[in-house]
This record gives sequence, structure tokens and C-alpha cells, in this order.
Amino acid sequence: MSNVGFIGLGIMGKPMALNLIKGGHTLFLNSRSGVPKELTEAGGKACASAKEVAEKADIIITMVPDTPDVDKVLFSADGVAAGLSKGKIVVDMSSISPIETKIFSNKINKLGCDYVDAPVSGGEVGAKNAALTIMVGAPQTAFDKVKPLFELMGKNITLVGGNGDGQTCKVCNQIIVALNIEAVGEALVFASKAGADPAKVRQALMGGFAASRILEVHGERMIKRTFDPGFRIELHQKDLNLALQGARAMGVSLPNTATAQELMNSCVANGGAKWDHSALVKALERMANHEVAK
Repeated sequence: MSNVGFIGLGIMGKPMALNLIKGGHTLFLNSRSGVPKELTEAGGKACASAKEVAEKADIIITMVPDTPDVDKVLFSADGVAAGLSKGKIVVDMSSISPIETKIFSNKINKLGCDYVDAPVSGGEVGAKNAALTIMVGAPQTAFDKVKPLFELMGKNITLVGGNGDGQTCKVCNQIIVALNIEAVGEALVFASKAGADPAKVRQALMGGFAASRILEVHGERMIKRTFDPGFRIELHQKDLNLALQGARAMGVSLPNTATAQELMNSCVANGGAKWDHSALVKALERMANHEVAK
């Protein structure tokens, strides 16, 4: 079993770390909000800094909200890089910029260590159930070493390519998810405004070609008005920013991604930064002057 470091123990990181502990690994833990008691009671060891985590662990995992957070965790004076020695592996499971990921990997490689970008999809439920989809950018040798850890956290694990490709894949995932949420929201607003029962409409659609995981899970949240995360709108907003920034850099047009981003911007402007991303439907409801009926 490995000595594993885990930095970032929020909604996603906490259950992911717990699954690694349950898998028999010794975990060295750090989080800006403190190490949850549940993890230390399960056998995890709290560390005072990211540097200390890196000194004690052979494989160091980070799971934090955004690109600047990863930069700080890795390269601040008391960060991971300061505690590394040759042969260790840094695994970033956050969802961040593919461009910055390549810069981070180069810096870690120069220290004699491997870098793995491995963002995830599946939300809090997937993290708790060890059923995450994990999209990996890494050298094959590094992937082979960390794959047993991934298998304790996820089900669909794919080596997409080299460093940065995992993050590129996650951006693609977030584009597809956002546009599906928007489509389901439009359909349910339309159905409800027309006087149909949106719950029955959703039930009927689940048996046809429109069926999807988004319709199943997020459609139900829209109808039942259960908008506690989940996955926060502000995080999906950040991911779509990455998509649109990358698109501009490459000269690619993503018109519907831009529309979905504007709807999320509207939700944030109305106090919804912490809502689950299924609450994007609220922006559509405001424009329709109609709330999806329960």
C-alpha cells in the first residue's frame, strides 16, 4: 500500500480521500478549511502544510477549486514543490486550465517527478460511491502507477493522452453537461408553461431518444426544486470560462457554450453562485415569467 497525500478536502475531496483510506492506504492530509474529523478518525494523518504532505507521501493528490488554487498549493513557499524529492508523483484532480496544466507539469518534471492531470466527473454522489469518471493526461508509466488509486475512486478511467489532455477532456465534458442542462431546462419550462405535468413529461421522455443522465437526475432536481450542490454553478461557470478562453485562443466558435455561460452568469448575479448547476433553469424561468411546477 502507498503513502498518499491528499490536499483539498471539500465536497469532492473528502469522500475521495475516505475511499483511499478504506482501500488500505496511509493518507497524509491538508486542506485550507482544516482536515475533517471523519478522515482522521478513519486513520488519516493531518499535516500542517502542503509541503509536509509532499515530504511524507509518495503520490500527492490535489483537489481544489480553480487554476490559481492549484498554482498556490503546488508552488507557494510552503507548497508541494518545496517538499518533493525525485521519483514522486503529483496528481491534480481539480478542473483547471489545460494551458496552465502544461506549465505546472513542466515545473514538476524539472524536479525529477511525474505529473498527472486527472480531473473527474460524477459530482458528490460519484465521489461518495467511488463511481467517478476520471480523465487522465500523463505519461503511460505514471498512469500505470496511479491507476490502482483511481480504481478506488472511480469506474470509468481513461488515459486520454499527455499532460493537459485530461483537462482538455474535462472541458469537453463540461460543455456537454452545460448544454444538456440548458436543453432539459428549456423543455421542462416549455412543458410546464403549456400546462402539462413536467414530472410526467420527464417520465415519458426517459423512455425515448431524449433520455439522458441529465434528464434523469437534473430534470428531477428542477421539478422538485432541490438545488443544493451537487456541483456549484460558480464552478461550472469557471469551467465554461476555460472553454471559451481556449476557444478564443484557437479561433474556435462555441456559440451555445457562450449562451449557457450567460445563463449561469445570470444565476450568479441573482445570488445563485452556490446553487447546484441544475438551477440554471431559474434563468430560463425568469425569462418565461414561469416556474416549473412540482
